[in-house]
Amino acid sequence: MNILAVETSCDETAAAVVADGRRMLSSVVASQVDVHHRYGGVVPELASRKHIEAIVPVVGEALDRSGVGPEGLDAVAATRGPGLVGALLVGFSFGKAYAYGRGLPFVGVNHLAGHINAVFLTEDPPAFPFVALLASGGHTALYHVTSHTRMRLMGQTRDDAAGEAFDKVAKMMGLGYPGGRVIGEMAERGDPQVISFPRSYLDKKGFDFSFSGLKTAVRRYLQLHADTFRDHMDDIAAGFQEAVVDVLSFKLMQAARQTGCPRVVLSGGVAANRRLRERVVAEASREGFEACLPPVSLCGDNAAMIGAAAFHELQRGTVSPLDADVYSRARLA
Repeated sequence: MNILAVETSCDETAAAVVADGRRMLSSVVASQVDVHHRYGGVVPELASRKHIEAIVPVVGEALDRSGVGPEGLDAVAATRGPGLVGALLVGFSFGKAYAYGRGLPFVGVNHLAGHINAVFLTEDPPAFPFVALLASGGHTALYHVTSHTRMRLMGQTRDDAAGEAFDKVAKMMGLGYPGGRVIGEMAERGDPQVISFPRSYLDKKGFDFSFSGLKTAVRRYLQLHADTFRDHMDDIAAGFQEAVVDVLSFKLMQAARQTGCPRVVLSGGVAANRRLRERVVAEASREGFEACLPPVSLCGDNAAMIGAAAFHELQRGTVSPLDADVYSRARLA
């Protein structure tokens, strides 16, 4: 089954063609980073307008690269939520119209399910069950995953998401938007032991997260060392990053131990962070777990992951009616 998938939940306009939920025939992502950089974050109205401009050429390029073309499609999928409503409406409406025009089934996909299913686009996907850490700019949560469509929430952030904390700390340090990549690069040059920031484990036996206190600690440090902190930017970045990674990796391993799952999965934009990837692989090996990480290209928002998740929804008979709407907030069951 060849599925044309569309993703417009935030500031990437993406389209892909995915075969049988496993093979990525094409994947095109048009980023809006340059548009939003000057504002220090995503401006929803601008994001929506840029999606409108990009959606047709991006889908056309994805179809051309796939070698399948419109005639070889069996279904269409689009992100339904969660995300920015105006941005979601562009891709979701396009997907419905395209499917209707060609007489194809259409399905709306949960963006979070897409991130978790991205790992199945790799050559050696994990077996079920596994514990998945989904860490991105808008979400940080742990799931016990027993099938492509069954994912039980174990814990989630009570305030800032991990990626959101990276972006906000980068803004405090005058590094601009987005912050994850630049902080990761600076942290590789710094020493995480020079400046230690607090680790908010909350309840070490539980699986909820909190990063607002860490963000406040960084702000307080910058205020107290306003005249000198620019001489230690790499060490600040390294100390902050290590505090995030410590909590994420600890909770992931704890969840795997409690559920008895022999496998752990990373997903979401923060899963592209090199230090987090290294720590999860190392700690999983020490615990005797198998660590499954999608390539960096599939960590951020993309349409291939939507196509991967859509295949399994369609296999169980799920289709979305033409009057279906998007949603800004939702969690996986």
